[in-house]
Amino acid sequence: MPHNVAQKLILAHLVDGTMRTGSPIAIRVDQTLTQDATGTLVMLALEAMQLDRVRTELSAQYVDHNILQIDNLNAEDHAFLESACRRFGVWYSRPGNGISHVIHMQRFGRPGTSLLGSDSHTPAAGSLGMLAIGAGGLDVALAMSGEPFHLAMPKVFGVHLTGKLPDWVSAKDVILEMLRRHGVAGGVGRIIEYSGPGLNSLSAMDRHVIANMGAELGATTSVFPSDDETRRFMEFEGRASDWRELKADPGCHYEEDDSIDLSRLEPLIAKPSSPGNVVKVSDIEGLEIHQSYIGSSANPGWRDFAIAAEIVRGRALPSHVSFDVNPTSRDLLDILIADGHLQALVSSGARIHQAGCNGCIGMGQAPAMGRNSLRTTPRNFPGRSGSREDSVFLCSPETAAASALAGRITDPRSVTIPYPKLAPKARGTITSPLLEPPPSIEPGRRVELIKSPNIHSLPQFDALPEEVALPVLLKMGDDISTDEILPAGARVLPYRSNIQKIDDFSFERIDPSYLERARAVRRTTGHAVVAGDNYGQGSSREHAALAPRNLGLRLVLARGFARIHRQNLINYGVLPLVFSQPSDYERLQQGDVLKTSALRRSLRKDDNIVFHCRSRIAARHDLTPRELEVILAGGLINWRKTSIAAA
Repeated sequence: MPHNVAQKLILAHLVDGTMRTGSPIAIRVDQTLTQDATGTLVMLALEAMQLDRVRTELSAQYVDHNILQIDNLNAEDHAFLESACRRFGVWYSRPGNGISHVIHMQRFGRPGTSLLGSDSHTPAAGSLGMLAIGAGGLDVALAMSGEPFHLAMPKVFGVHLTGKLPDWVSAKDVILEMLRRHGVAGGVGRIIEYSGPGLNSLSAMDRHVIANMGAELGATTSVFPSDDETRRFMEFEGRASDWRELKADPGCHYEEDDSIDLSRLEPLIAKPSSPGNVVKVSDIEGLEIHQSYIGSSANPGWRDFAIAAEIVRGRALPSHVSFDVNPTSRDLLDILIADGHLQALVSSGARIHQAGCNGCIGMGQAPAMGRNSLRTTPRNFPGRSGSREDSVFLCSPETAAASALAGRITDPRSVTIPYPKLAPKARGTITSPLLEPPPSIEPGRRVELIKSPNIHSLPQFDALPEEVALPVLLKMGDDISTDEILPAGARVLPYRSNIQKIDDFSFERIDPSYLERARAVRRTTGHAVVAGDNYGQGSSREHAALAPRNLGLRLVLARGFARIHRQNLINYGVLPLVFSQPSDYERLQQGDVLKTSALRRSLRKDDNIVFHCRSRIAARHDLTPRELEVILAGGLINWRKTSIAAA
């Protein structure tokens, strides 16, 4: 039977289950990726497991999110992470080295391997023909201890590319076209696989742009074949021996299909406040802007900065526009300095920031309220930029640079200069001094973990009760993001290793009164929240499940869930349920109390869970047998302790 690339990758790593859509499977994990906003909890989990050393082929920890050191907290977490990497045998990328996804692709990515990362944009590595999946920190910690990763077998959604991108249109416009067609939930339960002759004109880093923002479609991951372009990329990075060809078999089948003629695309832009709110740039030309932002893991390549530099070269930006440039790695910064592109950016009036996630995650560069900001970042959820009432648009580097020069949203095809033809990229530094290999086993065992007072152990949670009477503290709509559940940014993320503090920020963007009301019932009844479809889209940040759980959240009843957040809820013992009758969502209101005396029995019998409220509310679950046992135990840590004791 002919197989597509996704099926070949899964078959090569399958340790349990069968490749039948929706069936539970378990896959072997070759590599893991953690970053500092989520990695602290991963390292604390490894300590709790009493792990001697990671059991993957390679694990890497990046410090890229929390590099804004406004007090002692971030620096102390960095010291903890470095000590944990030495202790457990993990590569450590220091602050300033750059964003995890591009560095991992350049230094460690290898076609045909699997990667599990505690960052939702981990699928960027699918650009190299890897099976790269984002997950919560506890799942990644288990993978680092040698356990397989469990998931439901996704559909494989094939996208056939033809043609070649015209001038002033780039890879960002390809993924924006996918979002325009399919929306932010169009990839849920799917692996998106790209194929066709259009791939011949897309570089490995172009593919990175597309695979990275597949997360915005809700996809489990995105994959590309490993072909001659992949080989050229790996030769350039000095790792030709790690390349292998990986292509779909002729006549292979996809469960869903789409096609894009690249030559027919034009510049696109996502309006506030969703990556799926996509229109043509020409449709909204003329809106005044006050910020234009180049960088992030969504547009991390040299050409993304070089093309912007050539557009603004020799020209001055309007005084009211902040042109923010975030180099995505130290190596990239080195190349931009050597080839003169950084000088062109600086001379135009651009503001150069350190290599890292920065404004993409709300760590600096927040825009003024009520003023438009254009960004090449992957997300524009409400408040993510650091401003509560932001107005963030997502676009390509060409659109961002052209608009920065004009001081208003501008279709880059209308600029008066010819489309810049870039010279070949120069070779930069192959090995960064800020990327530290782990010590050997014996020296690692002697390393003491460095813990500041802000680093707390994970809370202990009880098992799911049989009888509940849970007040509904919030009723929310569709597409609630993890940024709205638990914000990121300079004010919040320094407490990422202090759950007792970070839970103060839970749901504050949705209802500031939630915290007080949750604390009032935490020790007695606990509580529930109700949501629409695609609840928990966006970041893999497990704090969005853990912090509300620490405040007594026991159950989320929704029309549908985003994959990673659903798994994070399970991992911390929060029961995710779906309305049996979608119309019941309309009847259930904030302040209602969900009561049942047979919760555990109903779950075990796989029955509808019937809650008695002002009226009868029926809910169902789609938990696998393993997920059910985790929920009943009160979370993954409790379940694992029980499993080890039983063994």
